[in-house]
Amino acid sequence: MKVVITDYQYENIDSERSIITGAGYELFDYQVKTTPDLIPVVKDADAVITQYSDINAEVIEHMQNCKIIIKYGIGVNNIDCEAASKKGIYVCNVPDYGVDEVSDHACTMLLALGKKLPILAKSFRKGEWGYSSVVPLLRLSECTLGLVGFGRIPKMVARKMSAFGMKAIAYDPYINETAAQELNVTPVTLEQLLKDSDLISVHCPLTKDTYHLIGKEEMTLLKPNAILVNTARGGIIDEAALIEALQNGKISGAGVDVFENEPVTPEHPLLHMDNVIATPHSAWYSETAIRTLQRKVAEEVVNVLNGNPPFNCVNMK
Repeated sequence: MKVVITDYQYENIDSERSIITGAGYELFDYQVKTTPDLIPVVKDADAVITQYSDINAEVIEHMQNCKIIIKYGIGVNNIDCEAASKKGIYVCNVPDYGVDEVSDHACTMLLALGKKLPILAKSFRKGEWGYSSVVPLLRLSECTLGLVGFGRIPKMVARKMSAFGMKAIAYDPYINETAAQELNVTPVTLEQLLKDSDLISVHCPLTKDTYHLIGKEEMTLLKPNAILVNTARGGIIDEAALIEALQNGKISGAGVDVFENEPVTPEHPLLHMDNVIATPHSAWYSETAIRTLQRKVAEEVVNVLNGNPPFNCVNMK
């Protein structure tokens, strides 16, 4: 059987090659992302591993033998899951490889922005002594933390941020109320979360239902002191509405690791605001996370090609 890696950004794929060829399968790796380039390399593949390639309906239609498409990561918004389901192809991800890293990144952004450290540090470098540049500043233990989504990562964020004494609330249509209760998190509607939260951390997947979940109208519900952090997917927040809210002082600040169109250019407005911490879709990164991700992707491919049900399937239950 033939396994194809469409694209990857890692130093090497030695781990995947060892696991996949060790199981008796062939592995071919490429750096292709567009439909015309993808079709000829995946048409006879039994398994497809992808990172950023556009695995759309046209590409999937040309797949003759494919049993599994797996994403290097969690979000599968670059894969047409509906088209894959129609052809009986599993779409899989690796949901647990970087939960520590992403939750740490979100918490770091929340804390730094909550204390207005970027503004304070810039003012100090300009020779301003004291705290006048960050007035008013709230006590963190008196703040409400709002979590949009309540999967693995936001649960970890809730656990870590609880050390600062914050009240935590969460919006998730599929929330596990027992888990929420155990973590002292109160389930609320999205509207209530936006109105009540001082710090908001976004963690839901990007789907048709969550695209621009927080848009211009939702921005009007936020407190003027609100901090909005997104380490999930760029399209969940309407970027133009976020920029407008920041420019007009409608919210206090934002932490952005993901953008609607990636990569972004150095001229992007969010990269030039004192009250924004912007990072290049890197919240997931650590050396341990990379090793874990590459290994688990290869293990899932071998698992499915060996005739077993997938460990983590997102399209067919």
